Amino acid sequence: MSSTIDLSAHGITVKHVLRNPSPATLYEEAIRHDAGTTIADSGALIAYSGEKTGRSPKDKRVVRHPDSEANIWWGPVNFPLDEPTFMINRERAKDYLNTLDRLYVIDAFAGWDPKSRMKVRVICSRAYHALFMHNMLIPPTDAELVEFGEPDFVIYNAGRFPANRYTTGMTSRTSVDLSFELRELVILGTEYAGEMKKGVFTIMNYLMPARGVLSMHCSATCDPRTGKSSVLFGLSGTGKTTLSADPNRQLIGDDEHGWSDDGIFNVEGGCYAKAIYLSREREPEIFQALRYGAVLENVVYDDARHHVDFDNATITQNTRGAYPISYMPNAKIPCVAGHPSEVIFLTCDAFGVLPPVSKLTPEQAMFHFTIGYTAKVAGTEMGVTEPQATFSPCFGGPFLVWHPNKYAELLAEKVRQHNAQVWLVNTGWTGGPPGVGSRMKLAHTRAIVNAIHSGTLSSAPTTTEPIFGLHVVTQCPGVPDDLLQPRRAWSDPAAYDASARKLFESFERNYGAFQSGGSIGVIDG
Repeated sequence: MSSTIDLSAHGITVKHVLRNPSPATLYEEAIRHDAGTTIADSGALIAYSGEKTGRSPKDKRVVRHPDSEANIWWGPVNFPLDEPTFMINRERAKDYLNTLDRLYVIDAFAGWDPKSRMKVRVICSRAYHALFMHNMLIPPTDAELVEFGEPDFVIYNAGRFPANRYTTGMTSRTSVDLSFELRELVILGTEYAGEMKKGVFTIMNYLMPARGVLSMHCSATCDPRTGKSSVLFGLSGTGKTTLSADPNRQLIGDDEHGWSDDGIFNVEGGCYAKAIYLSREREPEIFQALRYGAVLENVVYDDARHHVDFDNATITQNTRGAYPISYMPNAKIPCVAGHPSEVIFLTCDAFGVLPPVSKLTPEQAMFHFTIGYTAKVAGTEMGVTEPQATFSPCFGGPFLVWHPNKYAELLAEKVRQHNAQVWLVNTGWTGGPPGVGSRMKLAHTRAIVNAIHSGTLSSAPTTTEPIFGLHVVTQCPGVPDDLLQPRRAWSDPAAYDASARKLFESFERNYGAFQSGGSIGVIDG
C-alpha cells in the first residue's frame, strides 16, 4: 500500500515522500530519477553503488553512552563515537536529505517471530535502496502498515553525501553511525546497500541476546517431512546462501536468524546472494529468483540485450542480487521452524588443511565458534582483492555488539538443551592454498551437507586428526575418500604437516589472546 508520509517529526520537510511504494513504482522512480539504473533482460532492476562496492567496517561507529557502554564489546569491531559527533553527522545527513525533491520511506519489520520483531523505518534518496530494503525487510500487510505507528529504529541513508573528514572521530568520507539510545542509524559517504542490511542485523545482535535470544549469522533450512531444522554459520562467501538453496529442504533464511525458546526464525524478508559466476546450471533457484522485483547490484550487462554477464568482475567481485524470500520455491513462510538438530560451521580455509567435514565435541564446538576461523573472500569488503585468513568470532565478528562470550554461552546452552550435533565443514581450499590447491567443489560440499541432514554422517566412520584433534569423517556418499582426509590431497605431505601446524598455532594464539581480553586478529602471512 503506497502512500505519502510527513517526516517533519524526523526533521525532514521534503514534500514528495513515497511511503512503501510498490516495486513497479520504484522501477519507474529509479529509471526516471537515478542515472545509470536500468532493467536486465530477466526483469531485475540493475543499479550501481558508486565507489563503495562492499562494506566499510573500519568506518562503523557506535555511540558510547552510559546506558549501554558496559554491554558493548569496544575495539576494532565497535569503534566508539561521542554523542555530539553523532548529532553532527545526523544533522549533516538530514541537511542533505532536505535538499532533495523526493525521498522514499520503507516501514517494515525485522524478525518473523512476533515476540522478537522490530519495526524499522528506512529514509533514503535512491529508489534502488528503497527496493532493496523492501526486499530485505519483512513487508507489513496493509492493515499492519495502517497500525505501524512509531518505528523502533530509524535509518537515515544519506550515502550520496560524504562525512566531513575534519569532524572529530571521522577517518574518511564514509561514516556509518549507530546510537542505541536514540535508536537511529546514520549512513554517510557510501551507497552500498549492504550497509543498511548489516546495520539492521547489528541492531538485532544487540537487542536479541538481552532477551535470551541467540542472534546468529547463519542460514537455516528444515526438513519438510520431519520439521527438523539445521543452521549453517559462516561469513559472507562461505556458502550460506548457496547451500541453503536446497530443493529438498524448506528455506527459513539465508543469512540472519534468531534462536529463541520457541525455535528459530529469520530476521529478514529476503536474500542477498553473491552473483559473481552465478549460472542457471550451478544455482538454479537463485538464478531464477533474480527476476522482476529483484535488485542486481554492480553487475555488468551488454547494451544490446541487457543480458547480465555474471562472470564479469570488472566493477567488483562482490556483485549481488537481492530478492524476496518468497521468490525461492522452497521457502517456508512464515520463516520460522523448530529447534535445530544440526549446527554446521562453514569455514573457508585459505590454507587448504582443514578436512571437508569433521564431527565436533561440545568443547571443540565452542572453541571453533569462538574463534570463527574463515577467510575474507575477494570483494566482500573494500580493499580485499584476494582471500585473507582471519578469525571472526561467532562467524559474524563484524556484526557483534556484545562480547563474543555472550553469544557463545547462549549457543552452548541451546545446543545442550536441544541435543544438537555440531559439524565443521570446509568450503575453502583442498590440496594446498590458493595457487597450489583448488577450491572445494560445490557438488562435494552439497553431498556432505545432504549426508548430515539425512543422518548418514552421524554413524559414519571417523579418524582423529593428530594436529587439530578433529574427528574427521572418512566416508561420505558422493565425496572421494582421499578428499575427506586433506593430507592425502596434498602432493607434498610434509608441506601439509608444516602448514597445518602453523595454522593450529594461530588458532591457539588467537584463542589465548581472546580469552585473556585481547582481540582476535588476522593470521600473519
